[in-house]
Amino acid sequence: MNVPSADAPASRFGQTHEVTNQAPPLGDYDAFATDCALAAALEREGAGWHADALSRDGRALTQPDVLALADLANRHTPELATHDARGERIDAIEFHPAWQELLRRLRHAGLHALPFEPQARAGSMPARCAGYFLHGQLESGSLCPVTMTFASIPVLRNEPALYARLAGPLLSREHDPRDIPLDAGKRSMMIGMGMTEKQGGSDVRSNRTRAEPIGAGGRGGEYRLVGHKWFFSAPQCDAHLVLARTASEGALSCFYVPRFAPDGRKNAAHVQRLKDKLGNRSNASSEVEFLDAYGVMVGDEGRGVPTIIEMANFTRLDCVIGSAALMRAALVQAIHHARHRSAFGARLVDQPLMRNVLADLALESEAATLLFMRLAGAFERSAAAASAPAERAWRRIVTPAAKFWVCKRALEFTGEAMEVWGGNGYVESGPMARFYREAPVNSIWEGSGNVMCLDVLRAFEREQEAAHALFDDWRDAASAHPALGLALGALVHMLTGDASEREASARRIAQQLALCAQGVLLARHAPEQVAQAFIETRLGDARGETGRVYGTLPARFDHAGIVARAFEG
Repeated sequence: MNVPSADAPASRFGQTHEVTNQAPPLGDYDAFATDCALAAALEREGAGWHADALSRDGRALTQPDVLALADLANRHTPELATHDARGERIDAIEFHPAWQELLRRLRHAGLHALPFEPQARAGSMPARCAGYFLHGQLESGSLCPVTMTFASIPVLRNEPALYARLAGPLLSREHDPRDIPLDAGKRSMMIGMGMTEKQGGSDVRSNRTRAEPIGAGGRGGEYRLVGHKWFFSAPQCDAHLVLARTASEGALSCFYVPRFAPDGRKNAAHVQRLKDKLGNRSNASSEVEFLDAYGVMVGDEGRGVPTIIEMANFTRLDCVIGSAALMRAALVQAIHHARHRSAFGARLVDQPLMRNVLADLALESEAATLLFMRLAGAFERSAAAASAPAERAWRRIVTPAAKFWVCKRALEFTGEAMEVWGGNGYVESGPMARFYREAPVNSIWEGSGNVMCLDVLRAFEREQEAAHALFDDWRDAASAHPALGLALGALVHMLTGDASEREASARRIAQQLALCAQGVLLARHAPEQVAQAFIETRLGDARGETGRVYGTLPARFDHAGIVARAFEG
């Protein structure tokens, strides 16, 4: 056996090369303080009191050991055990400890209930949404049960007897992962959703699950459910809100279906399998069958869809925030990489064409951030009985447009940011591939693109007074930006023009509405260069020159300044 001598040339027996010109891992920074657009919006929406907490979170979420949780939770995906060793039905979902730690952090920050806590103060909704945005930059799958729990609270509060039993564990900031009944001492709970069925998808009015009363039935009454759900989100949750038909009414009603029946046994909502999804892999999604599952009617009989719509309004806002968070996470990774990687004799960030790409991405990300924060404020202010009509329009008309547009943009955005990393972005050992796989889900979940655009039209028809109050307010901001004024005029024309053409043009209308909203917010709250660059390239004549790809900003704009503002790291 020939053993190389100690003084053998390194080129023959040592390492083949020295690793240079690789960007170091991004971490150990304040994700809140380095986002000037988010920090300013927090103050503007009356939640500046929460800035210190967000800064603490912003630092904690970028520590290497915390960043590793996202990778672990997505590599070690949930596993279903339908039966135990004795053959008894258990429908147990096993998660990696990283998943439980992610949920613990989300819950500790109050992101499941902050605006609904007894001590909630003005600005709690924007504060919660800003915190959700920071956590969304770490990991997306763990957001799902938190969103559904959050959105269920307004619905459940309308049922005083039921809510009195649930308020403590619902609002608790402790994460208790034990799979036991609430009555057995569980300290906190999560709520999931079960809406869609095989034959209908988004068309929930085609649902066929049946509910038979146990006793008198009616609102607050007990029922047995028989049927199925094709997408049953987070089956490990302590209860789900589902839609089913009653024989007496025929129309859909909403039901609270707990994981454990009143007798302490597992409820007969049998998990058939977990979905094998493109992304969102840390989170469990499932198919279930109800075999006389126990449920309690929530809301009036036959009013299940309006009851659930109240929940969907909140979940759709979280879809906007989740997509904006993916965009922000991908952007800072791309900027960080470009600041440390050199090619062709210069750092990437110093090369004019790369700066153009990064600046264009930065405009998109800031516009999405300003939009979701403005919506968060509108959600809080529109809850007041004497709220201004424009606030109601932001919540009811702009939210579905934002859900359509921002979630769509996240797909192209994450792909472009991945390309900044080159081949390193396309491998699963880094975060960019995970961001890319996560991007489509928010566009599909809680109403796909066409559903959102048609909802914009319905909302406009029902809230015309509020819509015109909103447009009057926007005209003030548009007065200094001709391109924005023209775009707003075109939007009003499309909405008030030939009714027979509106449905076919619903995507164009929703896109124009979201872009006008973003343009107005940037015109009011961003530096002139940022606002002007966005408005000209998204709403002005320059659209014909720029097309749809990122990195086509006119050279006259300060690309380097826009990039420096985007991530002050």
